[in-house]
Amino acid sequence: MATTARPASPFVELARLVLPASCPGCGTPDVPLCPGCARSLLGPVRRVEDGAPRLDHLDGTAVLPVWSAAAYSGPVRGIVPAWKDGRRADLTPVLTSAMARCAAVASRDLAPAADGRAVQVVPVPSRPGVRRRRGADLVGLLAAACAAELRTRGVDARVVVVLGRRRGRDQVGLGARDRGLNLSRALRLRGRPCGLFLLVDDVVTTGATLAACEEALAGGGGLVLGALVVAATPRITRAPLSTSGQAG
Repeated sequence: MATTARPASPFVELARLVLPASCPGCGTPDVPLCPGCARSLLGPVRRVEDGAPRLDHLDGTAVLPVWSAAAYSGPVRGIVPAWKDGRRADLTPVLTSAMARCAAVASRDLAPAADGRAVQVVPVPSRPGVRRRRGADLVGLLAAACAAELRTRGVDARVVVVLGRRRGRDQVGLGARDRGLNLSRALRLRGRPCGLFLLVDDVVTTGATLAACEEALAGGGGLVLGALVVAATPRITRAPLSTSGQAG
């Protein structure tokens, strides 16, 4: 005798309305983030500045060091946009954990560079209106996770919001040079920042955004020690750090 399926309880139906319908990395239904896709954010932390062409300094000075927790490929290409623009606030702990792990590795170089001085952690600013649309300062959350982890590693780190952004053209679809010029015109300094800085962003592609932020802070008298990102486009990743923690 065939059995009739029991209707889902009101609590299950409510959960389906409230919770994400599928994993943003692979589309598995009724799973906020599957274990396999979560592992894509758990790989080795890498230095990625060598492949970011817009970070190169024409005067031959050292390129800004950039640490990345993951490659912006595979599941990560679904996870990060879902968190940023898909109202997936439930992914915040996963992304901030990836940033904290990145900060832990970077601290091996940042602590001696800071030499006991305070490090100001600066979230890369978003366009006006983006924070309201997203409901939170998501890059600011990454910066907070970074600063908290650095403090546990002996670095006197705190988040400061010293970069703002005027209205301007969207970066999507722009080439590397145009991205840099567009952002340079839109960035503005708040106050007179000085001292040591560390930039934080979600993804690095060509490095144009980080380069514009570095230029703005340096122009105001600051020294940018490096940048941390959740993910970097695959073409600018390189070999993982050695077990001793030294940069490759």
